[in-house]
Amino acid sequence: MESAIDAGAAIAPHDAPPGATGASTLHGALLAQLRDFVVEGNLAPGARVPERLLCERFGISRTPLREALKVLASEGLIDLLPNRGARVRQLGPDEMVALFDVMGGLEALAGRLACEKISEDAYAEIEHLHHAMYASYLRRDLHGYFTANQAIHDRIVSAADNAPLAATYANFAGRLRRVRYAANLDTDRDRWGEAMREHEEILDALRRRAGPELSDILFRHLRNKRRAAATQETAAVGA
Repeated sequence: MESAIDAGAAIAPHDAPPGATGASTLHGALLAQLRDFVVEGNLAPGARVPERLLCERFGISRTPLREALKVLASEGLIDLLPNRGARVRQLGPDEMVALFDVMGGLEALAGRLACEKISEDAYAEIEHLHHAMYASYLRRDLHGYFTANQAIHDRIVSAADNAPLAATYANFAGRLRRVRYAANLDTDRDRWGEAMREHEEILDALRRRAGPELSDILFRHLRNKRRAAATQETAAVGA
């Protein structure tokens, strides 16, 4: 069986730092693809993580798989249960509301600060990511869209140039990554199209360095995402 790693799937920059070789690069590749596997809904909320099947899928032994699962647990995507393996983290309704509200506040602050501090080069990078995201949207490539989408949010936080904010954001971002992805599957409201339009507003406000406006747009963006995510999480649990 050809593993996804051997097939050369894309690796996020933070998973394979410059100069990384050998085992560290392999670990980064596995981690990126295992993260995508969970985020993209291949396992239902609360489902047991099937270690044997994943080892076969990725062509690895259980030792590197379990090391990667530890990282996903630290990111809040899965729960490691003593003597019972791992399960996909399932967010309760109240917890989801609380997490999205915190994320909305963090992104709103990041947007305001980014408008004060962002460089032209940093803005150009976000604009490039936005165009890549739009191209993925037109192709209905949800994986490519979501990758660019999350990179945009990360770059806005980075442009805020505030270390405590970035650390807090990173702590919460992993816990919501799976449900943020699923929110785009809300076909009843065409949440994907709605999110794309909101990102047009985000880019425009950032271009004009309109901090208060961008802050409001980002908070509303997270609120809308929260409603769609709640719908998809309920559907996934009931499937």
